[in-house]
Amino acid sequence: MATKASASIHFDYDRKDLDDNTLITLYKRMIKPRLIEEKMLILLRQGKISKWFSGIGQEAIAVGVSSVLDREEYILPMHRNLGVFTTREIPLHRLFSQWQGKASGFTKGRDRSFHFGTQEYKIVGMISHLGPQFGVATGIGLGNLLKKNNQVCAVFTGEGGTSEGDIHEALNVASVWQLPVLFCIENNGYGLSTPTSEQYNCEHLADRAKGYGMESHIIEGNNVLEVYTRMKDIAESVRKNPRPVLIEFKTFRMRGHEEASGTKYVPQDLMDHWAAKDPLENYAEYLRNNDILSEAMEVDIKKDIAHEINENLKIAFDEDAIQSSESEELNDVFKDHVYQQVTEIDNVEEMRFVDAISEGLRQSMERFDDLVIMGQDIAEYGGVFKITDRFIDSFGRERVRNTPICESAIVSATMGLSINGFKSVMEMQFADFVTSGFNPIVNYLAKSHYRWNQNADVVIRMPCGAGVGAGPFHSQTNEAWFTHTPGLKVVYPAFPYDAKGLLASSIEDPNPVLFFEHKALYRSIRGDVPTGYYNLPLGKASVISEGTNISIITYGAGVHWAMAELEQRDPGTIELIDLRTLMPLDEEAIYNSVRKTGKVLILTEDSMFGGVASDISAMIMENCFESLDAPVRRVASLETPVPFAPNLEEKYLAKNRLAEVLDELMAY
Repeated sequence: MATKASASIHFDYDRKDLDDNTLITLYKRMIKPRLIEEKMLILLRQGKISKWFSGIGQEAIAVGVSSVLDREEYILPMHRNLGVFTTREIPLHRLFSQWQGKASGFTKGRDRSFHFGTQEYKIVGMISHLGPQFGVATGIGLGNLLKKNNQVCAVFTGEGGTSEGDIHEALNVASVWQLPVLFCIENNGYGLSTPTSEQYNCEHLADRAKGYGMESHIIEGNNVLEVYTRMKDIAESVRKNPRPVLIEFKTFRMRGHEEASGTKYVPQDLMDHWAAKDPLENYAEYLRNNDILSEAMEVDIKKDIAHEINENLKIAFDEDAIQSSESEELNDVFKDHVYQQVTEIDNVEEMRFVDAISEGLRQSMERFDDLVIMGQDIAEYGGVFKITDRFIDSFGRERVRNTPICESAIVSATMGLSINGFKSVMEMQFADFVTSGFNPIVNYLAKSHYRWNQNADVVIRMPCGAGVGAGPFHSQTNEAWFTHTPGLKVVYPAFPYDAKGLLASSIEDPNPVLFFEHKALYRSIRGDVPTGYYNLPLGKASVISEGTNISIITYGAGVHWAMAELEQRDPGTIELIDLRTLMPLDEEAIYNSVRKTGKVLILTEDSMFGGVASDISAMIMENCFESLDAPVRRVASLETPVPFAPNLEEKYLAKNRLAEVLDELMAY
């Protein structure tokens, strides 16, 4: 518990028009998380829980903010916001089970403490990377704006988290789009052990709002009536006039970052100062002095809560340790999706690769009213590759949204849109730029369904690939970064027909999909494509040509390199497999082909080490070893960044080594 000083600092409590029942309710809502925390600290010392992030001394903020939000309005808390969960009246045994990694919790034992969300209580839990939480809130806010439901959402971070780039990106997006989000900063003095003087160089974090063109407020975070009344006014105003608001709550963290950290780095006089400003002790004294809270009432309230805590702890402790099977774990990585085939065979038209993608995206926009597309320069300009040209005329600016240059915030916003019931497609202007949005893709989109059953209904379009003289920063094909991450699907078509059908399926699928589009194919490859809406199943490879002697397994531009090579070879000798999707991977098609031919060459444009070809090679060795008549061969691009000069790029690409390796394999 907070260290008590000899005297309290009396706040200027202004009850305004609040009745006694509301004042008592706020007290009950603050004392509950305090008593739970005191119990948790005892259990921690007894070794009955493994870790604890204390919010003692900050209860007024979590309770005050969550008390003014409607139950259907999302709130995105952090480690120290236990009062959010208790104010939303989550049964305590479920919270205790969550902290013990048991089945009655919210993550099936897959994540700890407050790293969870629940649609049932409209709470969206944090990830340890902190910053993406603000971006997710912008997506939820955008969803509310599109629904015109006059709802706000509130999101928390600490002063330390505000140093992250994700925070700046999200605030900028929220301001540009005027999203109804309450951005709550709990300025509690220290980010772990680093004081605010080493975190930022301004007097108040709220002052930063001026740079975003955003309204801001500074609130005494230890005065629950100030938090409640001011936040109530702000929330009501934002519901009527949607806009983002930045709120800095001045408070202090009385315990360590987590209990093992301790507080030795904090000067004692500073601890004493804030102990005297304890939000609960001061508020209880105010209620007693104004004859609102009697001693008997206070005893009864504490007794009832203590009984509730002990009763629910017993339920949680009595619950068996969680059990799971390998299949259960694997099946929860993705949300279930039953593919339903849609065919269109009556009208066929020759199209370029780029036009097939554009038409597929347009028809998906027509099919799904809740689909939003976002990206840099995609509205009036139509995107750098003109795939969304004139979309704004058909679907409007609300659904075809230009974004600032902030990949991380927009990826996070797609997660927020999914939480709020929308589909979204984000155009990564070039696949190379995904590094600026890498964290929320691999740590938020990919992991949320496995962690707490929340899917990410998101497609990220990835214009990629070399052969167009674009140099090191616009030519990478980086699919292997994502095939390594459980929870992501990776699609990589080579033909217009496949591109349109697979894009439709990717958008239908409620899971996150990275959709790779090779830039060199955009305007060089043509093919017959149905003009109506149709889809193709993910995870099914295509046999481009059948053969008996060697299997070439490839995808993307590699398919066309292999086809050009096949024209120079005897018909029927080489079997060419176009994978089309890399996750899920059509293992059956690979194994069937290898077992038929006995020799296999895996061709990728990406560099070799750690790439997709390496994994496919290992899979073949493990599953088809007895069928092989030669070592598995891989052909990939050089182990260098992609060069710019045409003659250097030509030497870099894998296609120039294909014929030589193929000859060696045939002669083996």
